[in-house]
Amino acid sequence: MSEIINKVAASGLVTINLEEFFPEGDRVFLDIKDQLWQGLALREQDFREWIKTHHWESFRDKYVAVLCSVDAIIPNWAYMLIASKLEGVAKRFYFGSPETLENIIFSELINSFDQENYRDKRIIIKGCSDRPVPTSAYVELVKKLQPVAKSIMFGEPCSTVPVFKR
Repeated sequence: MSEIINKVAASGLVTINLEEFFPEGDRVFLDIKDQLWQGLALREQDFREWIKTHHWESFRDKYVAVLCSVDAIIPNWAYMLIASKLEGVAKRFYFGSPETLENIIFSELINSFDQENYRDKRIIIKGCSDRPVPTSAYVELVKKLQPVAKSIMFGEPCSTVPVFKR
């Protein structure tokens, strides 16, 4: 009997699973719509009182997206006040929707890894995952790897879609 050879392992393909980049930690959406006066605008005195009395420790070590989900007049200083309270409490915080939060988290992670490890490699970016990986992460990864990779494919080793070939 001949030995079974794993052709995928012998092919030199490198698989990147973006799911493995997924940082642990709770995500929280801080929507300031409930702080609006008559649902239209922010009143400084009321808002400053909310800032002073809000339990900011509830955001300890969490990823926080800060935004107002309704169309209202929100001055920039309001978000700045929130940022001053989240600094040193939240793991990370950003202005934007929960989707924006995930996009930024993944963008920062991808930008921080060393693409030189993938120089002249044939790369497969795994497509299926059990965790929600934003589409923007796949775009950022191609942008990061294309200058160094020999080829980039999407999918699984048994069924890939070519994306780039040098």
